[in-house]
Amino acid sequence: MRHLLEIDDLSVDELHRVLALAADLDPPQVLAGKGMALVFEKPSARTRNSMEMAVFQLGGHPVCIQAAEVGMDVRESVEDVTRTLASYHACIGARVFDHVTVERMAGQDVVPVVNMLSDAAHPLQALADVLTLTDELGGGSSETLAGRSIAYVGDGNNVFRSLALACGMLGVEVRFAGPPDYRLPAVDRDRLAAAGVLFTETDRVAEAVAGVDAVYTDVWTSMGQEAESARRHKDFEAFRVDEDLMEAAGPQALFLHCLPAHRGEEVTNGVVDGPASRVWPQAANRMHAARGLLAYLLGDGGAQ
Repeated sequence: MRHLLEIDDLSVDELHRVLALAADLDPPQVLAGKGMALVFEKPSARTRNSMEMAVFQLGGHPVCIQAAEVGMDVRESVEDVTRTLASYHACIGARVFDHVTVERMAGQDVVPVVNMLSDAAHPLQALADVLTLTDELGGGSSETLAGRSIAYVGDGNNVFRSLALACGMLGVEVRFAGPPDYRLPAVDRDRLAAAGVLFTETDRVAEAVAGVDAVYTDVWTSMGQEAESARRHKDFEAFRVDEDLMEAAGPQALFLHCLPAHRGEEVTNGVVDGPASRVWPQAANRMHAARGLLAYLLGDGGAQ
């Protein structure tokens, strides 16, 4: 049984295969006559819409389930909820607060489980990110991304961790620019090293972006961190992606953001809406990337 809880659950060859399947506009109908349960502890516009459409394009029927409807570890244990949903569905996707939740779901090993976001990882976003780089820089082939570079500016969060793994596995140099207190913990840096990621960290943001192929940022305060908003705004004020920073990166640099963007905080309007921005193709690629992943997990990836 194959699951995707983080990008490095795929090998490098499998990652290339998923990205190739994502580009297939006549995908295999691996979910024909079947359902996929999409469980949301945290809401999302892009995740719900992209996953529903990906399931539909693979011939399946998506069923979105809010947290209150299943009450994981309240009405029933995570394990019992998983086994119940597996009685009806060929696959389960879960967008959760705690990464342990998707680990417990996958631990039942009854149907493939896809992490649609947790506090530790956001692999579906990372797949869309590298698919966007493939479209924009790789001529449609992820095999040609080796030697490219990306700078991530801001918080070393779940989005960055998955992005760094995906980019690094494809041979892309990864640079991080952010306050020292917001960098990845040692265990995650070790995981990047084990995956062969070429990775550097600095608090000198202009230095980090100089000459890169893409600049990436995310919100300073993620869902569930609202109580930290004032402190985070102060800590990250020097790490805003604005027109001056994009100029320091160079005219070749693209701009990426996983959205939603807090315009005027981590990024200015002029960058989001500017000529370097690829945030809307990136958002569209959430659907294509999800379709490619599901086609792989439920097809030639070996899930039964």
